[in-house]
Amino acid sequence: MDNAKEPKTTVRKNRIPPGITYILLATFFFALMNTGVKLLTRIPAHEIVLFRALVTLVIGYLLLKARHINPWGNNKKLLVMRGLSGTVALVMYFYTLQNMPLASAVTIQYLSPIFTIIISWIMLGEKTRPLQWLFFLVAFAGVVMVKGYDPRVTVPELLIGITAAVFSATAYNFIRKLKDFDHPLVVVFYFPLVTVPIVGCYTLFHWVTPTWSELLILILIGLATTAAQIYLTKAYQTDRASNISIFNYLGTIFAILIGLGVFDETISTFGFIGFALIIFGVIMCGRFKQPA
Repeated sequence: MDNAKEPKTTVRKNRIPPGITYILLATFFFALMNTGVKLLTRIPAHEIVLFRALVTLVIGYLLLKARHINPWGNNKKLLVMRGLSGTVALVMYFYTLQNMPLASAVTIQYLSPIFTIIISWIMLGEKTRPLQWLFFLVAFAGVVMVKGYDPRVTVPELLIGITAAVFSATAYNFIRKLKDFDHPLVVVFYFPLVTVPIVGCYTLFHWVTPTWSELLILILIGLATTAAQIYLTKAYQTDRASNISIFNYLGTIFAILIGLGVFDETISTFGFIGFALIIFGVIMCGRFKQPA
């Protein structure tokens, strides 16, 4: 009698890569942040940025202390550069959120994946497969179809939005570069550490006292953004920038749905085709992504 045991067969389960899971969570929390910013029509963008930074600063410091991680980091130069680029991007982006239709502001911001891939090639030497570029363009075509032409967006606002996208892309690549030096929570902590003194000085002379309801929204923006930043940082430190950045396009779907349901914004006939293109482009780009 043969007592040899039958070899166990291993069943491989298709699991979503951690980097993609993180960026999807970040996109969701950023959508909540966008909604809060859009609701605060009376509070200037710089003041919203300050409140958001203060909440993240406190939470980030408490999380670092709880985990006994040195909050001051190792590569301070890159940490400060990430903070500066993120601060510029955030102030400009919040301005567009307050002065454009939500879908338009978010769509322009989602030019950042293009700049992210270009900058990652220059800064990090990360290569992108040709098929990824193809599906990237498919997803972007979907964004354009969802957005359509909006005459309410002025040229200066458009330029501010594009500049915000460039600085966002720069910040994402600094996050990726920092993966070999600092813990994700340290990277998150340095963002408000740089933001608070810069924006705070300006806000002191341009202060608008919020009501209690506005204060609550400001705090919720800070909480949502903190969660988004933590997941965003983990995403870019887990996978290649070219693999992660395209999933930001899913935020366009969140923006459209929130715009329709909360702010009574409209969507063109081509918008629904755009949804399909965005989802198709994102899925296919993920299938042909470069290994981390």
